Amino acid sequence: MSYRFLPFLTALIPTILIGGFEFFRHSELLHQISMEIGNYLITILTFLISYAFALWVFHLMKKQNKRITVEREMRVIYEERERLAKELHDSIAQTLFLLKVHLKKGKHDESGALVNSIDTQLRQAIFNLRMSPAKDVSFSKRIENWLEDWSVVSGIDVDLSLQLIDAYFTAAEEVQLFGIIQEAFTNIRKHSEASNVTFHFHVQEDEWTLKIEDNGVGFKVSNIGLKQYGVSMLQERSERLGAICEIDSKEGRGTKIIVRGMK
Repeated sequence: MSYRFLPFLTALIPTILIGGFEFFRHSELLHQISMEIGNYLITILTFLISYAFALWVFHLMKKQNKRITVEREMRVIYEERERLAKELHDSIAQTLFLLKVHLKKGKHDESGALVNSIDTQLRQAIFNLRMSPAKDVSFSKRIENWLEDWSVVSGIDVDLSLQLIDAYFTAAEEVQLFGIIQEAFTNIRKHSEASNVTFHFHVQEDEWTLKIEDNGVGFKVSNIGLKQYGVSMLQERSERLGAICEIDSKEGRGTKIIVRGMK
């Protein structure tokens, strides 16, 4: 039912029921019950009708809001998929162009490296896009599966510590968190030269913490621009979650990314 009918029903239903009872009382029951008893009855009737009507209205509103929330979250998921598809297209297009240049120059080693890069990007993109949002797979299991695939493709070991609660995050929040994880691990594979990554993701009743730490070459945070190493993307996604993102890195001592949020 559309919300535009609710004001009309709110005025109509109590008016008909209570007014009808009063008309019936004065025309048929005036000699059977006293005025005092009639006043008590109309007060009780008004309360019961108002309470029942309020329950129905709030149930309807809750149902409508739930539907709107689900639609909004599904839209966020599909928008994220569109973004991933665009990034994949742009990245693959650039890599294929370089591959073409290297092949013309006879640089077979460089070409082989680019082919491996394309293969890695495609594997990760296929995993990101193949899973339907409606599938009954927990968020923690999705993370585990993705990190396992990433480790196999990259050859970098991942020490995993996951303590999540089912349905703790909304679908829209899961999209942002998964994006943070993917961006961080993509940067590790491309830039860190790490051999091991520690992944820590724990939630409590009113707060959660995500930590990603590698043992790679690191970098000077003060020397990079916001668009380098995906820093802007990490910050942007963290802000969408109402969370704080901290990046700690030193040359030769690896990089640590910490994202903290409240519920």
